[in-house]
Amino acid sequence: MDYYPLFVKLTDRPCLVVGGGNVAMRKVTLLRKAGARVTVVAPELCPELEQLRDAGEIEHLERRFDDGDIARRVLVVASTDDEAVNRHISELATASFVPVNVVDRPELCTFITPSMIDRSPLQVAISTGGASPVLARLLRSRIESFLPASYGRLAAMLDSFRDRAKARLPNPEIRRRFWERLLEGPVTELVLSGRDDAAHKIVDEALEEGLDRRDGGGEVFLVGAGPGDPDLLTFRALRLMQLADVVVYDNLVSPGILELVRRDAEMIYAGKRRNDHALPQEDINRLLVKLAKEGNRVLRLKGGDPFIFGRGGEEIDSLMQEGIPFQVVPGVTAAAGCASFAGIPLTHRDYAQSLIFATGHLKNGTIDLNWNMLAQPAQTVVFYMGLLGLPIICRELKAHGRAASTPAALVEQGTTQNQRVLVGTLDTLPELVKEHDVKPPTLIIVGEVVALHERLKWFRPGSDHTAHSLFSSHGHAAPAAAAASVEEQQPA
Repeated sequence: MDYYPLFVKLTDRPCLVVGGGNVAMRKVTLLRKAGARVTVVAPELCPELEQLRDAGEIEHLERRFDDGDIARRVLVVASTDDEAVNRHISELATASFVPVNVVDRPELCTFITPSMIDRSPLQVAISTGGASPVLARLLRSRIESFLPASYGRLAAMLDSFRDRAKARLPNPEIRRRFWERLLEGPVTELVLSGRDDAAHKIVDEALEEGLDRRDGGGEVFLVGAGPGDPDLLTFRALRLMQLADVVVYDNLVSPGILELVRRDAEMIYAGKRRNDHALPQEDINRLLVKLAKEGNRVLRLKGGDPFIFGRGGEEIDSLMQEGIPFQVVPGVTAAAGCASFAGIPLTHRDYAQSLIFATGHLKNGTIDLNWNMLAQPAQTVVFYMGLLGLPIICRELKAHGRAASTPAALVEQGTTQNQRVLVGTLDTLPELVKEHDVKPPTLIIVGEVVALHERLKWFRPGSDHTAHSLFSSHGHAAPAAAAASVEEQQPA
């Protein structure tokens, strides 16, 4: 390897930065974050460095570099725009055995600054040896998605137990296995989900007994899977999907998302199509309790968001009554995801000042909604699970004051490569369903904002989500005229 990876303690130690521009500012920021005492040598400073100087947070020598500036420094950074000065600083520091970095000149460096992930006290550094800083940053962004900020709290908590663990378990190999078992058990997940006190208690009790004490009970993860595109999952959702022993999933969870679940997890299909539930809701509630009491980590995977027409509240109510630990992970709800991928902003200051989510059917199978409220002007209404009752929805909205020419859209399998968008009006929407054989899952969007779809549509199924310029012209799109238009997107 070209460079030996090394973490250097710079707390209250003197470091030198030569140069006063924006690049120097970035280096100064990192050094100060590590606790270094920073001296900057430069005839002039950028405004940000001036602020640090005026606040007494850095020392400024207002002149050009002098050979004596390197004396008693533990680290030097050269970031001037003078190639000869940078080279001279590199040669002088190298001869004095002082680590030196010359910005963008790896051949003049005795150390380089890696791309860093800071979850203090946990840190990850990535370097290509100066070959491709851009590649290092891309790799950092990918690794960051697997390292939530709470890993720093986990590392800090473990550090607080180090001395006690050494005294209790003096054998290094036994101590290593002890920590491995604890971290593979409940401790990590407790901290990542914000339950630090519970994690602290488990470690404390485990050290008291000298072995890892596993809680025999299980836990339920109520996770929103979003509208279909796996890229819309949250980091927490992905992590819990890999921890689950058993997965209870709905019809609305796409195959691509199921592919991301832990391979050896038991899969239980709960159905949840309209009038065709593989498991009634009450049975699902009882199943989650039963599986958790058997000691399983149970992933309840639900399309969209668990608390938006997902019956998540009913499920956690059952869990709470039985004293089952659980987590709730929000997901991108169908209205937000499908409308975004259809190029339909749900709110717009010219056309819609309010937004309503409504269900297309109630628990008793009716569509007995507050139609006077839903039919108000200058608002967008999104109907979930309304495909079967679409004729009633359109009829009632018109009967309660919405114009027959009100723009409306159907978004079928939104955010996926099978997405279709059908645009019409309250008058024409039911016929579009028959004409194009629209199937669930389909979202219904009603309101003047639907008229913006033709201008703002960007998602092209089959084309890697490539977007074109959405704002190549000025002004606002006009609402649709009385005559309806139909636009259909199909996979390429």
